[in-house]
Amino acid sequence: MLVDLLGVAGRRSGIPMAVCCSSRDELDAYSDLAESERTLVLETFRQATIKWAESAMTSVQFGDDGENQNNENKSQMIVVTDACLPGVLSGESSIAARILINYELPTKKEMYMRRVSTCLAADGIVINVVAGGEVVTLKNVEESCGLLIAEMPINVSCVLHYFEPLMEQILLRNSTLKFGI
Repeated sequence: MLVDLLGVAGRRSGIPMAVCCSSRDELDAYSDLAESERTLVLETFRQATIKWAESAMTSVQFGDDGENQNNENKSQMIVVTDACLPGVLSGESSIAARILINYELPTKKEMYMRRVSTCLAADGIVINVVAGGEVVTLKNVEESCGLLIAEMPINVSCVLHYFEPLMEQILLRNSTLKFGI
């Protein structure tokens, strides 16, 4: 399901995405990097988000729907564990992804909010991939953080049906959308 979701997101050229998980065992290409290398990876991603935002703004101003762009603007994705998130206390800025996928839901509300604040742009979308036993955890995060997290259907074709219009909303208006699946 995650691969299908990323495939849909990848159709919109250049869109920056972050995938977060709690443990290194799940996903993490950057945990073995030196601090300077980790910082370089995060900065490269930040620059890609800036380039995407400028491109999206130009598209909106000149009426380009983005479909006629060449393949130069590949989708940018960063995959990190909680340990590799930007350090707010050390002065690192947010990576400002337009889509944040919580592949593995954090159990503490503080970590959920850290992911959102260090990874997501103000007008971005959060997608929570939740296994059956994690629904209670998601509801606890929702209540304790004061969020309204809409539930999406589990059927992939239905998820993709909902996902396409959300991608358009990222480009056309500044509203923060949070969805749980």
